[in-house]
Amino acid sequence: MYETLALYIDGEFLAGDGRETEEVTNPATLEVLGHLPHARTADLDRALAAADRAFQSWRKSSPMQRSEILRKAAQLSRDRAQEIGRNMTLDQGKPLAESVGEIMSCADHADWHAEECRRIYGRVIPPRNPDVRQMVLREPIGVCAAFTPWNFPYNQAIRKICAAIGAGCTVILKGPEDAPSAVMAIARIFHDAGLPPGVLNIVWGVPSVISDYLIRSPIVRKVSFTGSVPVGKQLAALAGAHMKRVTMELGGHSPVLVFDDADVDRAAQQLARFKVRNAGQVCVSPTRFYVHEKIYDRFLSTFVDTLKSVKVGDGLEPDTQMGPLAHARRVPTMEKFVDNARSLGGKVVLGGERLDLKGHFFSPTVVTDLPEDSMLMTEEPFGPIAPIVRFTDTDDVIRRANSLPFGLSSYVFTNSLQTATKVSNGIEAGMININHFGSALPETPFGGIKDSGIGSEGGMETFDGYLVTKFVTHI
Repeated sequence: MYETLALYIDGEFLAGDGRETEEVTNPATLEVLGHLPHARTADLDRALAAADRAFQSWRKSSPMQRSEILRKAAQLSRDRAQEIGRNMTLDQGKPLAESVGEIMSCADHADWHAEECRRIYGRVIPPRNPDVRQMVLREPIGVCAAFTPWNFPYNQAIRKICAAIGAGCTVILKGPEDAPSAVMAIARIFHDAGLPPGVLNIVWGVPSVISDYLIRSPIVRKVSFTGSVPVGKQLAALAGAHMKRVTMELGGHSPVLVFDDADVDRAAQQLARFKVRNAGQVCVSPTRFYVHEKIYDRFLSTFVDTLKSVKVGDGLEPDTQMGPLAHARRVPTMEKFVDNARSLGGKVVLGGERLDLKGHFFSPTVVTDLPEDSMLMTEEPFGPIAPIVRFTDTDDVIRRANSLPFGLSSYVFTNSLQTATKVSNGIEAGMININHFGSALPETPFGGIKDSGIGSEGGMETFDGYLVTKFVTHI
């Protein structure tokens, strides 16, 4: 059975009662899975009031109590991973193994925050006058409004929730209406783990309406958003107008630099597999491939052969390795990228077209011989398309990698320590992966620079966005 969809406000699951609803469909089969209720203004006001009331007591709760609830949430995530993963595959489309893997990794996030929320320390500053005491306290910022995307619906929501409640804040979260089951599952998990009413609230509706209403409310003191750069800038501007703290994890256009001394076959195979993870709908997906001309042909051949072996289909089929795109609108967007590439002399050496299947399927695609000003080299495709171009000079390829206003993630393949050091120092990105894919662990920072965001959603840095600093001095 697919997840029962509802609002979750002040410890209650709310549906029906004449609320407007929207259909949730399976992107692989186009089957209607359920109907998601939209929050009315009265529901948003109730969520705000509940979060504000709950904050007055939750902010004073023991870190041990918060830790215990987060540990219970971690265990319940593991216990329910198969059921939650199946529902995520139904409404989001990714292969079942990827869905279940997402749940299991998120259990690690809850466990990590359960440990680290007990270590949010202040400090004592030695005074100039021995009769004076000087202290720095770290306190929860207050009610947080969080907005999470559809590509990793469980992961992105639980990152924000664990950091916020671990710091002593309360949360109103609007998840993805397209793929809501994972966020509903999180609400049930924290409800069953004993989280007090009002600490976590889940609402749904028209994104622009919900975000505007919550961010303008004087009750909300912090805004966390994961999504596109244009929407992120709009929300950050609105939050800034009201002097509210923000964490923004926005889009990127991740450059990949493969040098001639790299393990070429290994790099090509791993990058091809990583490229089609979640059908390329990953903010840190490798999206601009710069390959040294000495190994270009060999890399391209191995990369294409690897993608040819990828089985595309319904995520519930056991042999599926890549599912559909999450939305119907994404298919013509992929076609637009390919058409633009062809018009500028690009060569489509693999794929380049929608697949003759019922759902929103697009073939794994490789495009070569692209100019730097093509859409694929300047805009994030957010799909299973890989543009691969040549380079010869290290300084020049670093310049090309940094030429866009994005700076989320990047990838480097080389066996030279000197090259690795030079490139890691030169590339403008919040995360640099050398010879592997090592981002997104609970204990490591996760965030971008430039247009790709503000703040971190991983590592100890994640708590910074949910805490304020208070200086206390007395004599």
